[in-house]
Amino acid sequence: MSLQKPWLDSYPKGVPEQIDISQYQSILSVLDQVCEKYADRPGFASFGTQLTYGEIERLSRQFASYLINDLKLKKGDRVALMMPNLLQYPIAIFGVLRAGMTVVNTNPMYTARELKHQLVDSGASAIVVLENFAHTVAEVLADTAIKKVVVTGVGDMLKFPKGAIINFMLRHIKKQVPAFTITGAIGFREALALGASKVCPEVTVTLDDIAFLQYTGGTTGVAKGAMLTHRNLVSNMEQSCTWLGRNITYGEEAIITALPLYHIFALTANCLVFMKFGGLNHLIANPRDMAGFVKTLQNTRFTAITGVNTLFNGLLNTPGFDQIDFSSMHLSLGGGMAVQRAVAERWKKVTGVTLIEAYGLTETSPAACMNPMGLTDFNGAIGLPISSTDACVKNEEGEILATGEVGELCIKGPQVMAGYWQRLARKT
Repeated sequence: MSLQKPWLDSYPKGVPEQIDISQYQSILSVLDQVCEKYADRPGFASFGTQLTYGEIERLSRQFASYLINDLKLKKGDRVALMMPNLLQYPIAIFGVLRAGMTVVNTNPMYTARELKHQLVDSGASAIVVLENFAHTVAEVLADTAIKKVVVTGVGDMLKFPKGAIINFMLRHIKKQVPAFTITGAIGFREALALGASKVCPEVTVTLDDIAFLQYTGGTTGVAKGAMLTHRNLVSNMEQSCTWLGRNITYGEEAIITALPLYHIFALTANCLVFMKFGGLNHLIANPRDMAGFVKTLQNTRFTAITGVNTLFNGLLNTPGFDQIDFSSMHLSLGGGMAVQRAVAERWKKVTGVTLIEAYGLTETSPAACMNPMGLTDFNGAIGLPISSTDACVKNEEGEILATGEVGELCIKGPQVMAGYWQRLARKT
């Protein structure tokens, strides 16, 4: 692929053409650095409860200890996470990674057939599931390699009595927890307590170890697990941070995380990138409840928000959204699907902030192209290749096409996956 970049003249000033991740050994190196520097700062918030980075470090170590000491899982084992955006999610993610294992992010809305395929294909040894969806796990459990099920309730990590009230309401009043039977299942808080009672071994994790199996392609065939290594994710973190960095105040950012963390967009752009900024992720468990979502926004100071076109459009059409205080917000980032011009222009009119569009895919961790942060108006383009990234358009014969011709967009960079799980590795 050609290294000639005719668009470099329009490259954002101050953004390096290449990144350097040699200072990091893994995602955990970034996490440890952040937790030390911002130990007392809130890192994640949900339903009015905040966890500081120091608490995230402690709780993730407890979960890692449970996986290693109690479940006897080994480095490289896969652990599935099947939850919406709750405080349990970052604890589990960083706990699994700290144990040297691989996170298998799982959509809680999966049917039994879809869930079975993913658990069987990944060979997951354990799963953490929100109790609202545990009945689906129970339906397929016998046909998988799952050895242990950890069940959690929405309110499990919230302050008392709010957490207990939410759990009671969802279980007994709203009847949102279908009956299920899973022999030997353990509660999330109980798992943390068991882990806390033992010393968590230090596991050596390298950039070449697989951090996540992100399943993708289910709309065009059987879903495949993209193998995203620590190198892939650390690279995309650095690429995104260098692109956004000129507009960022470290230790002061707060991002609205409404897109699910089991999707690669929010996983990297929100959870990992804003973690590196020492920022606060406001986790939205149910963004489909637009009225409730807008109410949360009305009572929350935030500097950034990510979303897809349907999310932005839904917010714009929800009463009260135009009454929100947007004075602190400086970043609105759209991706996952094409942003419609009408939505982007209305968003700018209501919020005063330009909707910046980016392009990526699961296989690129996901950011590949992004518009400059200094745009004053929506341009309907996917932007420029980010640092250390080459892009071109090829025909079916693999030949690079000239500008204006139609073909397949090809991406090369350190964020490109190692390959598909149990399938052919990608060609370098």
